[in-house]
Amino acid sequence: MKKPENKGFNLQVIDEYRMRIRAGGMSFIFDDSDDRSDEYAHFYFIGLYEGKEVIYDAVMYTLRLQHESEMFEIAEHRAAKHFPNYKKITYDEDENGNLEPLDDLEEEIGLFMAEVIMELEEDEHVKVKEHVDQDIHVDFGISLDIGLHVEEITSETIERFITHFNSDTLNLDPTLYSFQTKGIEADQV
Repeated sequence: MKKPENKGFNLQVIDEYRMRIRAGGMSFIFDDSDDRSDEYAHFYFIGLYEGKEVIYDAVMYTLRLQHESEMFEIAEHRAAKHFPNYKKITYDEDENGNLEPLDDLEEEIGLFMAEVIMELEEDEHVKVKEHVDQDIHVDFGISLDIGLHVEEITSETIERFITHFNSDTLNLDPTLYSFQTKGIEADQV
């Protein structure tokens, strides 16, 4: 069975995105179906790949967010191995919008995971560095996974990234970073 055409390389689709991008007044448009935060953004921009225009489908996040996510994944994995009846912790709200109390097992799992995260932080077990991972084997355009050592992901941060990416002048910081959840500054290692 033939793989369907990747519409991110289709000139008509690229022109549609170009008009939407121009209408927004920036060099990209946000993916409105994905939640944005100070530390995460999902956006589209037009660039070149092997001399042809393409739509890049990009997610950008801070290294702090990546660090926290990786520590949480490790803690969750260890909790699943430690507890025979492991279940993901779910936070439910009552009719007033207040969080329902966790059951005993969820409470125990949460405390275990918090201890694992504190241990990982103390040992600086998890280290992250700036990166841009590219995936051409996706259904739409080319996927970019971008981690940057910035305090927040702003429109200016995205604009600066696109300018350097498209002009092939992007310089990533090779330093490995480890973060503390309570602190603000990263420790270079």
